[in-house]
Amino acid sequence: MLKNEEEIIRIIEQDPWMMQILRTARTLDLPDWWVCAGFVRSKIWDTLHHFKGRTEPPDIDVIYFDPEMPDEAAEKELEAKLATIHPGIPWSVKNQVRMHQVNNLEPYSSSVDAISKFPETATALGVKLDKHGSVILAAPCGVEDVLEMKLRATEFFTKTEERKKIFEDRILKKNWQSIWTKIEVVHVNK
Repeated sequence: MLKNEEEIIRIIEQDPWMMQILRTARTLDLPDWWVCAGFVRSKIWDTLHHFKGRTEPPDIDVIYFDPEMPDEAAEKELEAKLATIHPGIPWSVKNQVRMHQVNNLEPYSSSVDAISKFPETATALGVKLDKHGSVILAAPCGVEDVLEMKLRATEFFTKTEERKKIFEDRILKKNWQSIWTKIEVVHVNK
């Protein structure tokens, strides 16, 4: 049913709600911005599971990369602005310039670099609109796992025991298999 990046882009472009979210995020005119993670993954898995409705996301992750605005207060202002434009959406805005500190990592070089260091390959996805309003997909870890409905740790989360534990704990906490029953968890070697 879904076989590649082009088909992922197509289902997003055909979803009026997702396109409205992307158009709203674009109004902030942020540098290196993306709407990422579950926003993209859930749409793919809902489609592959033939769900008639949408799985409601706990939040809508908008990320950007701006060395000029590294403070959290700016992010909260941006969330408030988005909530004014499109109320009722659980907006979460994070500048990836500072998120490496929160995650106790080396600095990220861009938003896509940050996405590549998300815990799961199936979640390491971002979308945004180009200047013509077309969807662009960032998939630094590829789309194979999300399309094959596999929950696998990104390479970054296989390098240390601490990161492996974070991945495994997230799988338990998120309990995605209770929603999308066809997904397979690929556990990291312990």
